Amino acid sequence: MRRGTVIVFVKAPVAGRVKTRLGAEIGYGRAAALFRVLTQRTIAESLKGEWDAMLAVDPPGAVHITARFWPAHMPRMAQGPGDLGARMARAFEKAPPGPAVIIGADAPGLRARHLRGAFRALNGADAVFGPAEDGGYWLVGLNRRRSSPDLFNGVRWSTKHALADTLKTLPASFDAAMLETLRDVDEAADMKSLSLFSSA
Repeated sequence: MRRGTVIVFVKAPVAGRVKTRLGAEIGYGRAAALFRVLTQRTIAESLKGEWDAMLAVDPPGAVHITARFWPAHMPRMAQGPGDLGARMARAFEKAPPGPAVIIGADAPGLRARHLRGAFRALNGADAVFGPAEDGGYWLVGLNRRRSSPDLFNGVRWSTKHALADTLKTLPASFDAAMLETLRDVDEAADMKSLSLFSSA
């Protein structure tokens, strides 16, 4: 099978622009600090495998940022306009040939072994998902041997329906594999359950 690509979706960690739902509860500065930590962890895991890793960044001007948490050597692309579905579809189109997976930076439990599992699944499946406890997903991957023109159309993002809606956009003939369910961090309760910060 051709060498795979991991695409890490990241945002410039500006207070008030990242993790806004969480920021409304704990403060936008603190939420941005958490996002920086999660981004560093996620990128570190994405660089531990036998695949290529790249960043898809937002806003577009952030492509030129070379902060400590965005390694300067990692290739990057702009996510571009549109909702999350439009941006992910664009990333799949721009990725090098071969299987590709997209991950966000808000699932602290994500490890390189999950990425290896995703690529193994794509040896036989057309698509692979890493379900999140809230009904969304922390990973989506395609082997890209066949097209999926309606992928992500009409998905209700940031709701408990996101994964189910996305599965409905796949061609009927597609085989979709599932990885283990992880928890992502969107609200203060998620932080407490994962012990990411003390309660102070």
